[in-house]
Amino acid sequence: MIDPVLWQFKYSHYNEKARWALDFKRIPHVRRSLLPGAHVPRVLWMTGQKAVPVLVLDGRAIADSTRIIEALERWRPDPPLHPSDPSERARATALEEFFDEELGPHVRRTWFYEVMPDADFTVAQIAVGCSATTQRIYRALYPVVSTIMRMDMRINAEGAEAGRAKINAALDRIAAERQPSGYLVGNTFSVADLTAAALLSPLVMPAEFPYPLVTPLPASAAKYRASLAGHPAFQWAADIYRRHRGQSMERPHSLAHS
Repeated sequence: MIDPVLWQFKYSHYNEKARWALDFKRIPHVRRSLLPGAHVPRVLWMTGQKAVPVLVLDGRAIADSTRIIEALERWRPDPPLHPSDPSERARATALEEFFDEELGPHVRRTWFYEVMPDADFTVAQIAVGCSATTQRIYRALYPVVSTIMRMDMRINAEGAEAGRAKINAALDRIAAERQPSGYLVGNTFSVADLTAAALLSPLVMPAEFPYPLVTPLPASAAKYRASLAGHPAFQWAADIYRRHRGQSMERPHSLAHS
């Protein structure tokens, strides 16, 4: 049997959403890490689009974190991320869609607006775990890569200001939706909790994030993060990580077949 292969960025909250689902379901898998910009030819060839994560499962390339989780729910139903009760499942997937659309893009745009002026920090974080040679090359290419990123994700002052408002609204939604159980839907951890916490990971910077997080933050990013740290939903996301992120199921490439 061939293990699933996750094509990913290490430093990406949507990729973290897919990784977390694989780990939660205890699915051994191989991770192939790419660098933003350099990833485009391979991902475009596999899927006809340029975004990661992409999961290759039983020979089929699946793009988009939500579609990946849907496929994993069919492929490995237990433990479930979709509640068995139809009304709770509908609520969980509706919250997943809300966070995918109303939180994730705004975290990405706002956070990169704060960190990207510090080129050394941004390259060190994006290329974490890469060889020194790769990091030097990526640093030399950073002016071009950062320009493309700014254009592609509309990273600018206006976008960051709008993003902060969206992030605040999503944090308030989490606080309002939280049930007496501590979860967003019913009495158990679900795709709603996973999605909200994963998409907040660049801001929360949980210790359980599976790759090293570079510190110290640039001053403006540290100030923005500190402004959110007292919000109940910020603390909730950190607690969800502590309770449910669990152990990595990544396998070395050499053990990819069994």
